[in-house]
Amino acid sequence: MPGFRFVFLGLFLSMASPSRAGQLADFRSDGCSLFPDGTPMQQDLWCECCIAHDIAYWQGGSRRQKQQADRALRDCVAKKTDNQLLAETMNYGVALGGSPVFPTWYRWGYGWRYGRGFRSLTRFEKQQVTEKLQHYRLLIPQSPCTIEHPLEPIIREGMRQWLPQD
Repeated sequence: MPGFRFVFLGLFLSMASPSRAGQLADFRSDGCSLFPDGTPMQQDLWCECCIAHDIAYWQGGSRRQKQQADRALRDCVAKKTDNQLLAETMNYGVALGGSPVFPTWYRWGYGWRYGRGFRSLTRFEKQQVTEKLQHYRLLIPQSPCTIEHPLEPIIREGMRQWLPQD
């Protein structure tokens, strides 16, 4: 049985090495997942808040880091809208719905394989985060919030007929 111990030790060491620690998927964001990015007249009003929140959710980390990311989203939305109720509603939604236990595209740590949970990033993983974000910013130099959806002009024009004219 001594050979079995060496096999087990080799397997353990290979799994612990940085090359096997797991690969971080490329960063992607859909803005405010399952929630509007803004109002009908300012359709991207708080979208930038959601992009920053998505960066935190994509890379994941500890439970405390998730709480900090959720509070940062709440504070950003409150600052952009001056609407504390909206900000608290969004905070409540992400606090409950963004748990890493749900196998969703918007869960905490969604850049990693499902099952990571709340775990601080290693130095190697932080390096992956930095590299992936640099790559993302090269590919998409403008904010995804400023990219107009093909239906936006039609919606905006339709909304104008219902709003009082100056």
